[in-house]
Amino acid sequence: MAHPAYAVFEHQLVSYRRVWRGSVLSSFLLPVLFLLAMGLSVGGYVDRTGGLGVRYLDFIAPGLLASTALQVAASESTWPVYSGFHWHRMYHSMRATPVRVADMVRGHIAYVLLRVALSALGFLIVMALFGTLHSWWAPLALPVSLLVGLATAAPIFAFSALVKTEGMFAVLFRFAVVPMTLFAGVFFPVDSLPLAARALAYVSPLWHGVELTRAATLGTASAWGAWAHVGYLVAWCVAGYLLATYRFGRRLAE
Repeated sequence: MAHPAYAVFEHQLVSYRRVWRGSVLSSFLLPVLFLLAMGLSVGGYVDRTGGLGVRYLDFIAPGLLASTALQVAASESTWPVYSGFHWHRMYHSMRATPVRVADMVRGHIAYVLLRVALSALGFLIVMALFGTLHSWWAPLALPVSLLVGLATAAPIFAFSALVKTEGMFAVLFRFAVVPMTLFAGVFFPVDSLPLAARALAYVSPLWHGVELTRAATLGTASAWGAWAHVGYLVAWCVAGYLLATYRFGRRLAE
């Protein structure tokens, strides 16, 4: 008999089998467009100054990889989770089975990580085709992307189980996801930011993911050391998972 968490994962996977072609296409098309538009077009102007020490394309590509992991995880952890409570009430149906609350969270997050993995792998392949991988450590960017995805998905699962209206997701993206994407070192070094903005960048999980993916693809040292970044992301994962399990239980008990 399959583990209950795997049953939840398989339920999500059955639905994904109907739409996987579109997501696979975007996994390759979007990285190409991003790297052409930002890495090569804008990069041509940035590279004239030589201030980064590397090509702008090489600098921005790992940042976009980590940012893609965050955005996929955020998208898969908002409306789909909210739908499970409010629209088709999937989680309530699961309560009538041997599936526990923790199984619901683990199984659904496992599916989100699969989506992150597919997008990150597609991005890595495109990065290799663009010649932006300069280290044998580059494959480690994939597990780092998964760690960023989990550090994003787990707390957002808790948020999605808490909110009463889907309009709150616009607030989440406007004041959390988009600012992190813009100011967490994806497009420029955070050292150029004012101290207060720099502190906010350090708090965000994305900056730590960007540092790790950039260190892996360029073969350079990260700002705080790899284990400090990994430990910070793991803390987000653990705290988010515990909070998500608690919020799921409270919502299903209402």
